[in-house]
Amino acid sequence: MDLPSKTTAAFPYPLPVDSLHRATQFRPFSLSGPHMRAFHLAWLSLFSCFFSTFAVPPLLPAIRRDVLLSDADVGSAGIAAFAGSILSRLAMGPACDLFGPRAASAAISLVTAPAVLSLAFVSSPAAFIAARFFIGFSLANFVACQFWMSSMFSGNVVGVANGVSAGWANVGSGLTQLIMPLIYSFLTATAKISSSTAWRAAFVVPAALQVATALMVLAFGQDLPHGKYRRKQKSDSSGNSLMSVLFNGLKNYRGWILGLTYGFCFGVELTTDNIIDEYFYERFGVDMAAAGAIAASFGLANVVSRPAGGVASDAMGRRFGMRGRLWSLWAVMTAAGLLCFWLGRVATLWGSVMVMCCFSFFVQAASGLTFGVVPFVSTRYLGVISGMTGSGGTMGAVFTQYLLFSGTKRISTETGISVMGLMMIVCALPITLLYFPESGGMLCGPNSSQIQSYDDDQYQNLLPSTTT
Repeated sequence: MDLPSKTTAAFPYPLPVDSLHRATQFRPFSLSGPHMRAFHLAWLSLFSCFFSTFAVPPLLPAIRRDVLLSDADVGSAGIAAFAGSILSRLAMGPACDLFGPRAASAAISLVTAPAVLSLAFVSSPAAFIAARFFIGFSLANFVACQFWMSSMFSGNVVGVANGVSAGWANVGSGLTQLIMPLIYSFLTATAKISSSTAWRAAFVVPAALQVATALMVLAFGQDLPHGKYRRKQKSDSSGNSLMSVLFNGLKNYRGWILGLTYGFCFGVELTTDNIIDEYFYERFGVDMAAAGAIAASFGLANVVSRPAGGVASDAMGRRFGMRGRLWSLWAVMTAAGLLCFWLGRVATLWGSVMVMCCFSFFVQAASGLTFGVVPFVSTRYLGVISGMTGSGGTMGAVFTQYLLFSGTKRISTETGISVMGLMMIVCALPITLLYFPESGGMLCGPNSSQIQSYDDDQYQNLLPSTTT
């Protein structure tokens, strides 16, 4: 990206900044521009996308009756919702590199809003599955959100900025579990609308929310602290092409490992969001409203859990460097896997609720810790690395949903949850292979002889920031 040609003094900011004008402090309850304004616009826009994607599960009992959905159809729709975001997240990375996070974020929200509204008109299982597939594209907004935060905040606070923005946005997956049944109940009980019409009309709310937040991003957002986003012009114009940016980013093995890690923390979180409502509804016999409230508590934990992961990553980074970030990521993800395994073994309602709450904290914190590492992999191809990691999240969700919860009843849901926990523990092990020449890895220290061959932009991104 272009570096500012003027001195920092020429750009008065409410927050202290580094030499790239990125904020060195994070104040989540401030609305000051451009840094904190970008933060609030980013999480609100992503919040609306999570709200839309997970607006379906709490209304499934009503939708099943009208659209005649089988268990296999519900499982396929869940897979489709995540499959839609795999390629879109990967493409969103280079799109952010080329056009900036503001335009990319608004575009994906506006393009997918009609898909959300189309749920009001579905009349067959195939149409329902297709609608969920296209709605899933909206989750690519996550990559734009994390890219935007990494462009606005310096390395000493980027972990908490990424964690809080994504954590608050992920609350949409829990809040929709509460709000959509309330909208449905209001329309059927108070407005005296039939059940078939009520659940269809309810989807106007998430569609309108997506459009509103996208317009806010376009009207009030700013790509970078010092102005509009532009790729640096090179003598070889091919360096700025979409395929060139994508190819060079994909060569970085760290992005692949972080994608796997994210697939079995955030991917597991997505799968749990998709199945936990029906799990409590069917296994413990609670009613639709109670199941929705229990499921909501899983997503609502993101208010504190994912930000806690970002805070922990930055704290461990200041104390122990990259080694601290990696060890804390591995430890938290392993603990989440053990809790997930335990969740499938608990046979009582309140015991399951308690274990689920503990599991939600650790699995969401692991996601925050993952994106506490992502900004340090590469400055030059930050969008691609973010896209690879984000795509890994939805790829993991597709994999676990298809293998364990596809509706074929090869194994029980509770057994599937336990197996998913074991997968998390195994997939945390490759974190030990992450290595940065100037700061080391989990099991070994830095190697100064390798720094010369390390990407200049990557190395500069890991140097301590200066404040003014």
